[in-house]
Amino acid sequence: MKLADRSGARLVLLDEVLEQFGQCAYLDIELKVPGNEENVVGAVKAHSPQKGFVLTSFYADILARLHDLDAGLPLGFLCDRDDAMAVWRQMPIRVLLPRDSRVQPSLIDEAHAHGLQIMTWTVNDANRMRELAGWGIDGIISDDPKRLYQTFHSE
Repeated sequence: MKLADRSGARLVLLDEVLEQFGQCAYLDIELKVPGNEENVVGAVKAHSPQKGFVLTSFYADILARLHDLDAGLPLGFLCDRDDAMAVWRQMPIRVLLPRDSRVQPSLIDEAHAHGLQIMTWTVNDANRMRELAGWGIDGIISDDPKRLYQTFHSE
């Protein structure tokens, strides 16, 4: 099936992404709207990413549906608002993903005390990357993967 956006550009299907990158990259698969949970679960089961993955969303109902479909899935809660920051402790997640501006050492410590990984987004400044790493962050999402790599892998 060929899908296109409004400009006519071909859209890549999740199955294709999993086939191409599932053997070589950790994947953050974000669900932005409800209704595709079953298809996403089917795709990750058919093409299980070998380097690991997390299914993330800003929406608790999407994460609850994914958990209902398969309680063993690695789920992550994206949060950037006060009300969202207040509910993560009751969610069936393995990864907390607050916006960078919300991350403090105390939040990292609390997430770890709850047995969760904590990753943040979107960090493009090398000094901030190093600061977060020093605090014990488990992962950093960046629009500048080259800078992220170079920050932690001096040549």
